[in-house]
Order: sequence, then C-alpha cells, then structure tokens
Amino acid sequence: MPTPSFRDYLFAPDHPRVAEIRGLNARDYAEAAKTDSFAGPMIEGWQKLYPQPFTGITSDGVRRGGLFPLAAARPGEEAPTADMVAAARKLLGTLTPEQARKLSYAVDAPEWQSWANPEFMQHDTGLRLDELGGPARDAILGVVEASLSGQGFELVRNLMRINGFLGELVELPLLMNEFSYNFALYGEPSETEPWGWQLFGHHAALNCLVAGTQLVISPVFMGAEPDMIDAGPHRGVKVFKERIALARQLMGALPAELRSRAVSYGAMVDPAMPEGRIHPGDERHLGGCFQDNRVIPYEGILVADMPAEARELLDAVVDDFIGYLPDGPRAARRREIQEQYGETYFSWIGGWEGEDAFYLRLQSPVVVLELDHHTGVFLSNDEPAPFHMHTVVRTPNGNDYGRELVRQATP
Repeated sequence: MPTPSFRDYLFAPDHPRVAEIRGLNARDYAEAAKTDSFAGPMIEGWQKLYPQPFTGITSDGVRRGGLFPLAAARPGEEAPTADMVAAARKLLGTLTPEQARKLSYAVDAPEWQSWANPEFMQHDTGLRLDELGGPARDAILGVVEASLSGQGFELVRNLMRINGFLGELVELPLLMNEFSYNFALYGEPSETEPWGWQLFGHHAALNCLVAGTQLVISPVFMGAEPDMIDAGPHRGVKVFKERIALARQLMGALPAELRSRAVSYGAMVDPAMPEGRIHPGDERHLGGCFQDNRVIPYEGILVADMPAEARELLDAVVDDFIGYLPDGPRAARRREIQEQYGETYFSWIGGWEGEDAFYLRLQSPVVVLELDHHTGVFLSNDEPAPFHMHTVVRTPNGNDYGRELVRQATP
C-alpha cells in the first residue's frame, strides 16, 4: 500500500476552511477564532485552565518532592550559561526600551503558562517575531541557538520553516509563516541566578530556565503539519522520521505478551475510550498547553520489564526526544530519566507496523514524553495520518519551567 501523501489532502483554495480566514493576520484571527466552530470551544476550555496557580503534572494528584535539587551541575553536565547570557544581553541591546519592557517578565511570572501551540494567538506574551525587524528577530534566534544543541536548533528552525511552507500551501501567509511566534524573557540574564526564555507558536513551543549551571527546557511542544517540505529552498526537510522509526522498532522488539499489555487501545479512536479521552486539538496527548496541573495516571508496562533489545531502543527514543538539549544538560537529563526506569511506564495506542498512525507515552516521576499522530487541521484528512504529529516533553512533579529550581533559589 503506497504511503499517503499530504498533497492528497490539500483543501481547494475556495474551501471555507481556508477561504473564510484568508487575509487575516494573527491579531485578526485571534478574535475570529473565538467564534470558530473548531477553535472556539478549545479556547473556551483552555480559558478555564489559565491562569491557575502552578503545581505541576502528577500521576496521582500528589506532587513528589526531592526529585530536582538545586545544585551545581555535575562535571560534563553543565549548561552553556555564559553563551546564553551573552546572547540575551545582545538581544536586549537591540531593542527599544518599550520593546524590552514588553519582552520582560519576572522569573516566576504566571505568563510562563500562557504558551500555546495552535495557529491562533490566544495570549500575546512578549514580542511577536513577524512584527520585528531583522536584527531583533535574529537576536532572538541567537538566544534560542545559544541554549540548544545544534540539532535542536535546526529542528526548531525546520518546524518554523514547515509552518511557513504550510502557510504558502493554503495561501494563509499572514497567519502562518516562518516567524509567526512569540518570544519572552523571564528574569534578568545571569550566570548565577535563575532566568529563562520562552518561544511559542504554531507547532513549536519551548520553555527554557537556566539556574547557574543547571538547565531545564520543559514544557516542550514540537509538531508539524505536514512533516516535510517538498518544494522551494528548503525542499528535502523532513522531521521526526527517526523517532517514529525507532518507536516502531521498539514495539516490534517487545515480546507479544508485553506488547499486548503496553497497548491501552488498539485503535486511535477506540469505542472503549472513556468520554473526553480524545481532545479536539490535542487528540490523544495529555501534556499539551494549559495542562500544567493535570493528573496523568500511569498506563502500560514497566520499562524495567523490557528485554535488553527493547530497552536499548527505548534509550534511543528518549535520546531523540531530548536531542534539543546541549551536550551537558542532555547527559544530565538522560541520567535523570534512566535513574527512574524502575518506575517508568510505556504505553501505546493504535497500530505499530507499516504506516500505522500511533500514540506513545513514556512516563515517570521526572518525565512525560508523548508522540501522537493527528487528523488534519489545515489538511483535510479526517483520520490520524503520519504526516501530522504532535510531540510533547514535560517534567512532572513541579519542574516544568524549572519552577522547582526557582522555588529553591528564592529566599
């Protein structure tokens, strides 16, 4: 059976899905989306969740302490703090006083929780890249680049480029373009005190907090519709290919009995699912925007019960998920995750062979990783397809946004 192509699901230019919002920019659409039949109910539901006091994702409603001590990073696990500070100060030097004021928040501000991944701008936090001149925009990207690995920065830029490609495909470039993202700074750039930054928009959201030599980048949302660029200057870009292949290999490496227990539901939309298990925007994933205090019970099988081959593949999946981190913090995060394998659960929804759409979740006291194939939003597929996916990284028990480190650093 041939692999489905996203081009088979392009809306006709006069289809109401795209024609009715053509010509709107992000600010116009922010208002129009409130009454949209698809976006409106999501916005209404999310408004009930933000702002709320932050507690963090848990598995049972009780936040566990002692998991994220504030301390100097171990040798080889240090953050690139000096480079991050230099990039942030360069950014502030390119801005007008009014821009710098609008960009900046307290390190523990509730606006951290205002990020979202849809194309409509629900909260106008910080500065919007497509409303800035080139020097300021480049300086913002310089802060992001200084904080990520090379492959992580390239992935973020490719997600932004895919967003621009989608905007061109459906003729909505004012709404979806390479720079339709918001950026904010939290706290004062410092090599010793906690501070951070936030970038968010359609299919890309990162929340970065550095405290001395410790770095937390979480929550992270990365997604794409479509998952590739097949025309223009960035032709050949394709995202998440290796992660998806490794996940399928992992399922294949599980003994049949373990694989059966890992599968929570055999179909992506399964009659056995309880009401509300499918969200109109998030679909199956549970750690998306405004889910900072969600209770997510463990499901599936223990990683400790996996055979060695499957465990090695799981390690590779984890490494791909956290590949956005610089070398030192990535080593720290890998160690932190592996130390909890005795209480780490792996679960799956859907098929796992060929081009089957699927959802996976890895969850422990220190991490939630999710990958979910989705139906179309600006493409017309009404069933989950491999060319539209969302991925999520969360740090439960209070350390999303590095909040637990900030708490310990505050007298």
